[in-house]
Amino acid sequence: MLPFKLIYHQGYDLNLGAHIFPSQKYRMIRDKLLADGIAAMDDFLTPEPASDQDVLLVHSQEYLYKLKTGTLSHGEIMRMEVPYSEKLIEACWLAAGGSILAGRQALENGWAANIGGGFHHACPDHGEGFCVIHDVAVAIRRLQFDRAIERAMVVDTDVHQGNGTAVIFGGDAEVYTLSLHQEHNYPFPKPRSTVDVDLPDGIDDERYLAILETHLHKAFRDFAPDILFYVAGADPYREDQLGGLALTVEGLMRRDALVFDYSRRNGVPVAITLAGGYARQIADTVGIHAGTIVAAREAARKNLERARSHAP
Repeated sequence: MLPFKLIYHQGYDLNLGAHIFPSQKYRMIRDKLLADGIAAMDDFLTPEPASDQDVLLVHSQEYLYKLKTGTLSHGEIMRMEVPYSEKLIEACWLAAGGSILAGRQALENGWAANIGGGFHHACPDHGEGFCVIHDVAVAIRRLQFDRAIERAMVVDTDVHQGNGTAVIFGGDAEVYTLSLHQEHNYPFPKPRSTVDVDLPDGIDDERYLAILETHLHKAFRDFAPDILFYVAGADPYREDQLGGLALTVEGLMRRDALVFDYSRRNGVPVAITLAGGYARQIADTVGIHAGTIVAAREAARKNLERARSHAP
């Protein structure tokens, strides 16, 4: 068994059909974690959908109404880049509920992972880039509303800048947003995060990891969060169809371990979302996402061992 909970719902599949976003990956990640003995059935929790009131903590009333009633314009649907359906809306509300539950589990146990989520391009009044509502922002605002947290950090290592995150939390001193992304890639323009790291095309493991460590050190020096939401995209992978970086599978696991090590050493709970991944072979994307869970397991075990060694 894992030393933390995984959040999953079979309704996470966005039912996109033949689409570059492989929404069947959520089921495949779950199946791989079980088949490889990384997780057991008891490690999974099933989320409830976020409430409309939760979503309204981030998104506008008008946008929510359009989503729930199917009255988006053709242009608004084109901007989302995913076909509209009732199943899509159900999946997005479930993903937001999953990120809320992951946040609560992380605060209780130190770690949690939402197998879905990480829809970081969604903005308060529109969706874009395969993202309809911003589940991580909804989770942070709900935890703040419940007074479970005051301050949150978002570390986003998806190959694409988290423009929705930047817009939603821009000017908010209680949320620190760090985005490492390929400079010459979607979105254009890129609104300002707390810290944006524009990476050159083709950056490899060693250069990437050195830059990441520099900025993690600075982030934790400058800001003391009550929780960290980690947006762990698989798309910095060198075989990704929508990315232009050159990280290996091993490099991506080292990336995850580095984020978790900084969180662990600073005593900050971590809620993971898996975000994008568009490798030519879907098995590669699934394996990278599963590797993030393995890296979290190793970090959580280090915490447990440390706690036992200091027990009276």
